[in-house]
Amino acid sequence: MDAQSRGRAEDIDPADQWVMNPQTGNYELRLDQSAPQSTASSSRSSGTRRAARGAAPAGEAAAPARTATRRRQPVGDARAAEVPGQRGRRGGGGGDRVPPQAGRRKRKPAASRRKKVLLWTGGTLALLMVGTASAGYLYYEHLNSNITSVPDDNAGTGGFSKDRAINILLIGTDKRTGEGNEGYGDKNSPGHADTTVLLHVSKDRTNATALSIPRDLITDIPDCPTTQEDGSTKVIPGQQGVRFNTSLGQAGRTPSCTMRTVTEMTGITMDHFMVADFNAVKTLTSAVGGVPICLAKDVKDPDSHLNLPAGEHTLEGEEALAFVRTRHSFGNQGDLDRIRIQQQFLSSLMRTLKSNDTLTSPTKLVKLAEAGTKALTVDSKIDDIGKLRDLGLELGKFDMKNLTFATVPVLDNPAEKVKATVVLNTAKSDQLFSMVKNDISLTEVEAQKKEKQQAAQAEQAKLLEGTRAEASGVRVDVLNGGGPQGAAQKTLDWLQNTEGVLKSTNKGNAPADVSQTTLVYAPNQADQARKLADLMGLPAAALKPGTTDAEGLEAMTLTLGPDFKGAGVPITGPAKAPDDAVQADKKLCAK
Repeated sequence: MDAQSRGRAEDIDPADQWVMNPQTGNYELRLDQSAPQSTASSSRSSGTRRAARGAAPAGEAAAPARTATRRRQPVGDARAAEVPGQRGRRGGGGGDRVPPQAGRRKRKPAASRRKKVLLWTGGTLALLMVGTASAGYLYYEHLNSNITSVPDDNAGTGGFSKDRAINILLIGTDKRTGEGNEGYGDKNSPGHADTTVLLHVSKDRTNATALSIPRDLITDIPDCPTTQEDGSTKVIPGQQGVRFNTSLGQAGRTPSCTMRTVTEMTGITMDHFMVADFNAVKTLTSAVGGVPICLAKDVKDPDSHLNLPAGEHTLEGEEALAFVRTRHSFGNQGDLDRIRIQQQFLSSLMRTLKSNDTLTSPTKLVKLAEAGTKALTVDSKIDDIGKLRDLGLELGKFDMKNLTFATVPVLDNPAEKVKATVVLNTAKSDQLFSMVKNDISLTEVEAQKKEKQQAAQAEQAKLLEGTRAEASGVRVDVLNGGGPQGAAQKTLDWLQNTEGVLKSTNKGNAPADVSQTTLVYAPNQADQARKLADLMGLPAAALKPGTTDAEGLEAMTLTLGPDFKGAGVPITGPAKAPDDAVQADKKLCAK
């Protein structure tokens, strides 16, 4: 066909073949590159004919043309693109042409576009879903052909539903496949579970938790039934006390084994897994136009090849991969610090998707769909673009402000002299796993915790409300519980000689150090406590009232802690933050 024919797709950007259908409000595959036809020619197109559906991508065989029924349009109406499942509009009755002034059916408002994209990348998370509900058949099939899948070996539920929480295991492998990736390490490695994140989306879809699992965590890998290339099943023996990252790639283990390992460790049942390699980081970050990051210092890492000055940058491709792979330029140069850098990177990526026109731009959506479907390996239960779309729509319902990144709590491995691995901090990890398993939002928990703290602070502040005794009526014993040397005597001298608290005594060192300065008093000494708090600048949190009244000449007990800065120096901080204080609202610089 010539350059004006409908079927021509060569030399045309796939994204440019998408137009908005004014009758539906959806973006659809444009099948006609020619000018609009006249009314006369439109009238000749009644009945059924074979419509060209566009050309297959270069290097692929074209799919068979499909038959579509084209219905007559009212005079003056633009003809809707023929898309499977979408019917033409008819004006008037009996299919007859209707005069422009009469019988016109009132158009409905354009449907809202509900195309959502959720992208996880950076070697930490790798997931791209695009809701192309009205996509052309050929493009739909083309995206399907991009997807690579492997069996889940029944390690997960194999499904998801709208009436329960969703758990997805996102795995970034360090397998050195693809052009230019040999320089990052052993090009012959089968890959490891280099970066793994358990993504939990709540039942009500209001919040989500992204739980990072350190690759150097010492854990047990269970026996893993694994599908072989010939379709048979082989049980790969488990191992005790090995690095978590060996749950993938080693001894023939597949992502299903990593999923079993996570379930064994956390008690949380997975639904699906998705895997991305180094190429995914490069292609996906380029597809979104780059990810903004901020560096607090110059970085020159010979291992990851990241070479950037301090300041703000927008990274994509090789530079983005180098950033998320860097271990020796931030924090303590360990894997836990790299996890925090990757979490910052992902947060920035999601803010980018929310702030620009990615979700409403057909061109960008197509680029994301192409890059995402090529970058992922998914389990065989979701190896279809329609299933990925449905899953993506569910995952995309929560507000990004309610996405909490967390890392599995760990401790340095006590069995090692040179610290190279970590073990679970069970006192904290068990509680965290239980919260995720029971669908408790970390965002909500933090909010509730803050509310409780604020309520407790308000209640504590009431202790400073009420009458004050005269300084001469205050009785107090002063002890040093971790303050500077000689703090008790200096405080006593100041109280007696400067403030007139003559009924005060130096009792020397406290039986044990305290974390902060405290004033213990009886209920009938509350007026004395308030006076002493005023004199010394004690915060309400320092006041510790008892339950039994004091008898006779019994004195209060003031124990000076490490927050004590000197006699007459208030312990309380300023009530208002300095004018030059800066609050870091989500955007952080790597350091």
